[in-house]
Amino acid sequence: MAHKTGLEDYYVIKNQKKLHFGYTTGSCAAGAAKGATEMLLGGQKQNETDLMTPKGILLHLELHDVCMEKDTVICAVRKDAGDDPDTTNGILVYARVEKCPKSSEITVDGGKGVGRVTRPGLSQKVGEAAINPVPKAMILKAVEDAADRYHYEGGLKVTISVPEGEQVAKKTFNPRLGIQGGISILGTSGIVEPMSEKALIQSIQVEMKQHFSQGEQYLIVTPGNYGADYLREHMDLPFEKNIKCSNYVGETIDMAVNMGVKGILFISHIGKFVKVAAGIMNTHSHSADGRMEVLCAAAIRSGADLECAREILACNTTDEALHVLDRYHILQKAMEDVTRHIQFYLDHRSYQQILLGAVIFSNEFGYLGQTEHAEELIRKINSAESK
Repeated sequence: MAHKTGLEDYYVIKNQKKLHFGYTTGSCAAGAAKGATEMLLGGQKQNETDLMTPKGILLHLELHDVCMEKDTVICAVRKDAGDDPDTTNGILVYARVEKCPKSSEITVDGGKGVGRVTRPGLSQKVGEAAINPVPKAMILKAVEDAADRYHYEGGLKVTISVPEGEQVAKKTFNPRLGIQGGISILGTSGIVEPMSEKALIQSIQVEMKQHFSQGEQYLIVTPGNYGADYLREHMDLPFEKNIKCSNYVGETIDMAVNMGVKGILFISHIGKFVKVAAGIMNTHSHSADGRMEVLCAAAIRSGADLECAREILACNTTDEALHVLDRYHILQKAMEDVTRHIQFYLDHRSYQQILLGAVIFSNEFGYLGQTEHAEELIRKINSAESK
């Protein structure tokens, strides 16, 4: 019979499917630490432990790879991301708890596979383990509760490790944040909700805050790999300072305004940013499309006839539509129209509180154009870089 975690009745419905909740690496670490402490102080091997999460959901966590010695116990909890596509799903998060009789403190640190912070701007100081504040508080509370239960007043040293962490971290934001050697122990609620846009937006915010705290007033933002590649290969700007915003253009602008950032230069493939020319601030295809409609409108405003408009609307990709515009000799004029509308909607989103601009390209045609404020942003970014 399958082990019951307590999440069996928790799910969201998306696209007519039930998507079940999971639990975070923070819950895994806290559960393993609690289980190890209970076995260390109680002297009895356990197969599972209970953990109350900040979200108010009680988890029943199975304990794996238990190793009991006189003054040390090690055990692990396996990460279950539910139906969320999480790179850490299935990995084991270990806690080693050892007695420190000469101390009365409980300390928490990271071991193998837990990243170390190498740059300022994160919740942890440079050199500390990448265990976020809420998970660390969860670990401390879980261990304190177990120590109180057994009337233990000595010190305890908790070390969290993730054997697969260094490999898994390559697929996460950690290398971009300067977190080296492993994953971060994360989670503000203890629970993973499937298809969580919130988690990704929080990751963007963390990266933005780090850049801003290092004195970067004007930011370079790329929606994805195409933009990052174009920046590296074709632009005279500091590549290492780019931030990826995925599809969340609007949220990125909102966070920048709130943080006090002075400006953002977006560098994007037209397939993403042509949508911004229609005021679409989440560029994911599930949210909205309108690419061909925007290009068709730009073509008409640039003097295209009905046949050209029909051809554009029949296209499947923006590159295909660009070929149509090029064949009708209105590509440059249409791109000027598109970038003008992009500038309008970027400013509309920010209420003109910060300087915003964009450079647009395609893989086939290369540079297509830039918005009104792009050149000023490029100067300001390079000026700050030369100081």
